[in-house]
Amino acid sequence: MGAVGTRRARRAGGDGPAPGPLLRISGLTKGFPVDGERIQVLTDCSLEIDRGEVVAIIGQSGSGKSTLLNMVGLLDTADGGEHFFNGVDVTRLGEAGRARLRNTGIGFVFQSFHLLERRTAMANVSVPLVLNGVPLVRRRALARELLHSVGLGHRLSSKPHQLSGGEQQRVALARALSLNPPLILADEPTGALDAATSSAVLDQLISQARRRNAAVVIVTHDPLVADAADRRITIREGRTFEEG
Repeated sequence: MGAVGTRRARRAGGDGPAPGPLLRISGLTKGFPVDGERIQVLTDCSLEIDRGEVVAIIGQSGSGKSTLLNMVGLLDTADGGEHFFNGVDVTRLGEAGRARLRNTGIGFVFQSFHLLERRTAMANVSVPLVLNGVPLVRRRALARELLHSVGLGHRLSSKPHQLSGGEQQRVALARALSLNPPLILADEPTGALDAATSSAVLDQLISQARRRNAAVVIVTHDPLVADAADRRITIREGRTFEEG
């Protein structure tokens, strides 16, 4: 193992609006005030991720995995370091700029699905499309197409309580893909599922991302999930290390 800095040669392919890696983070730091003291969670995190690549982030509980994912997902800001996403220097963006970049460039898949309980699968998948002003006819067609692509063409009108855990997670995956983002972030996406369902959902996540040449970052405790990734990044004592 060694600290993540310069990486092996990048995989070929992956056209995009900006050259170089999709995500480049260097020397990222983050701390939080606790009882009058500042607790440093991330002290030196660096990584590069290419389009079409699947990367697992692993580490003990409290190691900073979710904190790093929040930084990558533009849900929080770092205290220091460099952060470039799709050629954009994120550290120079205000809150509105980060929100625009996040809403159009990043899809999220969470352990607990976060579906709207009173809405159908179609309506749940359509939420990002509505927020981004996609016309009704177009968003209905896209939602239908996405649900078919994850094997839920027969569940278009079903509400979350009518779906199994695996089906709910596939609805969440379809929602994350709705704007065709170049980056998908998954936080313990199989944590609430049994082994067989976990494998099926993971296969869907990776295959759908590869089809779109999107990068995937998965935070996980599950070694089987980590083994499915192209690379594994370990966080230890606030630093990133790449297994090799």
